[in-house]
Amino acid sequence: MKKQLELANEAIKTARKNMDLQFYPQYHLAPYAGWMNDPNGLIYHQGQYHAFYQHHPFSAIWGPMHWGHATSTDMVHWEHQAIALAPSEDYDRDGCFSGSAISYDNKLYLFYTGHIWLANPGDDSQIIQSQCVAISEDGIHFEKKGVVLSAPDGYMHFRDPKVWRQDGKWWMVVGARDSQDQGQILLFKSTDLLNWDQNYQVLAKTDDDNVYMWECPDFFPLGEQFVALFSPQGKKAKNYQYRNLFQNGYLVGNWSPNSSYKISHAFTELDFGQDFYAPQTFLAKDGRRIAIAWMDMWESHMPTQKHGWSGCFTLPRELTLNEQGKIVAKPIEELKTLRQSASHFPATTLAKNSTIILNENATSCEIELIWDLQQSPAEKFGFWVGYGVQFYIDNQSQQLTLMRHYPEYTISDSRCAPIPEGHQLKINAFIDHSSLEVFINDGELNFSCRIYPHQSERDLRLFAINQQAKLEKAIYWEIKKSIE
Repeated sequence: MKKQLELANEAIKTARKNMDLQFYPQYHLAPYAGWMNDPNGLIYHQGQYHAFYQHHPFSAIWGPMHWGHATSTDMVHWEHQAIALAPSEDYDRDGCFSGSAISYDNKLYLFYTGHIWLANPGDDSQIIQSQCVAISEDGIHFEKKGVVLSAPDGYMHFRDPKVWRQDGKWWMVVGARDSQDQGQILLFKSTDLLNWDQNYQVLAKTDDDNVYMWECPDFFPLGEQFVALFSPQGKKAKNYQYRNLFQNGYLVGNWSPNSSYKISHAFTELDFGQDFYAPQTFLAKDGRRIAIAWMDMWESHMPTQKHGWSGCFTLPRELTLNEQGKIVAKPIEELKTLRQSASHFPATTLAKNSTIILNENATSCEIELIWDLQQSPAEKFGFWVGYGVQFYIDNQSQQLTLMRHYPEYTISDSRCAPIPEGHQLKINAFIDHSSLEVFINDGELNFSCRIYPHQSERDLRLFAINQQAKLEKAIYWEIKKSIE
């Protein structure tokens, strides 16, 4: 693998020199150059956080998957490291696909899917996928140890291992597609991380005949219950729901090593925006459950590919489970360290068809807004970023709506979720060159998407259309750079 890594690392250094940084983020993790998709191997290990990711260093378009790598001491300031894994062996010759990491015995273990095309590249009808491991003594350089788990009989699509330790054993969930083209999660166990019992349980499976694959599974406790987090492929749109090509969401239920997974809460989307896929969770140093996702979507227009790079991560989010069995996902507290001086705006009532400018160049910022829903009869009210994106409360449909319109990039879409009950609505939003993340009521609902405003059209405005809207609070912070 040494030669392949040398070529890959040289390729991204060269590509970086020619990149157009117009849309490159200031405080979201993105590839140093080339392509990025799923987060992999998120972990706290020996005083550092590690974020690996699916990476093509030779192009800004998806290709043979490597593992990119970055490290941090606080989940906010990230430093790019050398590429960790490259396709090099018979069992992973066509890609080191997604997986997870384990910190054990002073070593860092990477579990990943070795991918082989049996016919033409991209022909998913003939593939071999197996779970592999690579180990590092220093957290930077990895030695491949080979296949530790082959696909069971009846499974060809078999990928994205997530490993954890519980009750004296190691456990692994793997996303799978059975012979009937139905998505599911398979559960395996081991006593030593390297030898895995081929006997498995079907932990959970789809009840939707259209869903042919569950990708990037995660399985973890929140409070007294267990969450199965995954990305179903094939789910059909239904009214305002499931409008992306592929979705992401979770089940909630009860599980122990001696029993089956008893689901108590049906599938729920984790994020309602246009660009959110393949989140992975990990434990922070203090035990908080944190999630990071890929903030893009398959087969969508990605304007930065012409700039020499593509893809970025969402901000880290702390996950908790509320009394209704729904995940609350809020930005981690550490992000507040990036705030620069605050601009406070007084409470006011926006008149019919009026606007308030919060900032004329909202390139890298955070805002907090609190609206009085009882005294806001406007048809719609919220905020614009330039002329291409708006987030608003729609009183006609009783939906929160995130709408984008960039005809020069053939991007024009909207995503919606019902307005939560209550007298007030709190909006916390993060803008970063080419991304927008919106958190409602401290993480009760979330919307994530990529945005592509013109450099001269980055003004951030509040608005009210057809009747008034009462704003109780508005704060604007510039955000300082955190990615090197």
